[in-house]
Amino acid sequence: MSSETVIEAPAAPGGLAAQLRASLLSWPVLSACIVLLLVIALALLAPWVSHWNPIDIDPSQRLKPPSSQHWLGTDALGRDIFSRVAYGARQSLVVGIGAVCISVLIGLVIGVIAGYFRLVDAVAMRVMDGLMAIPGILLAIALVSLSGASLFTVLVAISIPEIPRVVRMVRSVIMGVRNESYVEAAIILGTPVPTIMWRHMLPSTLAPLIVQGTYIFASAILTEAILSFLGAGIPPEIPSWGNIMAEGRVYFMMLPGMILYPGILVSLTVLSVNVLGDAVRDALDPRMAKRL
Repeated sequence: MSSETVIEAPAAPGGLAAQLRASLLSWPVLSACIVLLLVIALALLAPWVSHWNPIDIDPSQRLKPPSSQHWLGTDALGRDIFSRVAYGARQSLVVGIGAVCISVLIGLVIGVIAGYFRLVDAVAMRVMDGLMAIPGILLAIALVSLSGASLFTVLVAISIPEIPRVVRMVRSVIMGVRNESYVEAAIILGTPVPTIMWRHMLPSTLAPLIVQGTYIFASAILTEAILSFLGAGIPPEIPSWGNIMAEGRVYFMMLPGMILYPGILVSLTVLSVNVLGDAVRDALDPRMAKRL
């Protein structure tokens, strides 16, 4: 029985670009992009698309149904719900972006050092295991009780549980790259360690970090809404989607839109970011797409 040697053809120069287009130009991804663009536009243009101040109280207009003046109605204090939802989008985007920046920057530094230095790895990973054992909601409640409710407290409470996940991902990439021949050659030639990390190792973590960042962004928005709904998040006077839903619990039968409108926006935003994250992952790792 004869055996044949199979020689794989080299990838076409435009192969990666074609994979990116195929993964990112599908209708679910385009729909997700449209939703995110609308949410971003709502947040950036809130002062112009809403005609009311989100914190102005008018008892004479409390619990009004949707009308030409108040498009989504008013809450128990007479505040315009549409204005609060529009300004609440700003808080959600700030929380999502802030959580990504904090967790990725800290996790990247720790992950690179732990993946390169074996002695540091043993200590760092035990600390990360301890942090992963802390539930984010309990951490937020503890921080609020110590320092008071604030946007910074929410960012810290959301970012701390995400840092160990970033560290583990970066560490695994660095440990794999460290055994490559070009890294070993750089070490033998006496290249400074910071140069090896920056020039030879960090580029390999870019694609996984982008994918991980999308998941952190979506998780942060959802966690902020949960914390604010439970009263352990952003202060009630600051409009956020979680605060609006928390205030609407008592008046759900009378005015269900107080919960439905921000709840729908939270769901659509989180779903859209997850869809984009999956698309980016499939584009950067086509083998994963084939397995799914």
